[in-house]
Amino acid sequence: MTTDLDLPAETVWRMYRGRADCENRIKELKYDFAADSFNMKDFWATEAALNVVMLAYNLMSLFRQVLLKTSLVRSSPAPVQHTLQTLRYKLFAKAAYITTEARKPILNLAMAMQQRVWMRGLWEASNTFDLPAKFSPVYSP
Repeated sequence: MTTDLDLPAETVWRMYRGRADCENRIKELKYDFAADSFNMKDFWATEAALNVVMLAYNLMSLFRQVLLKTSLVRSSPAPVQHTLQTLRYKLFAKAAYITTEARKPILNLAMAMQQRVWMRGLWEASNTFDLPAKFSPVYSP
């Protein structure tokens, strides 16, 4: 590390240690959210795209911190840090179809039996999580 600070090496190390993981977050934004290629012709459009990317990243980061690092990975000795790309394939890239039973829509996911246990644990963990603020739906059917 190169710096122009007139401090002992250990002090500089302690000061920058808190930022050690920021390069990994930048890589995630760059490769998993394509945050390096959304420049628009208009400044305000670029700012809006950046805000949407940052909101999506923060929501996925909160999801990863709250649900995936808590009780979900009990079988492993150390918590697993899933990348956003892994989450996209494990959670969102699933074949599914919607059916109805007693006028209630049901989402049927096509996934292997091993993944069903993991997904069920994810749903159970999400039911125990309380948001810091209460939201009421604008429209309820």
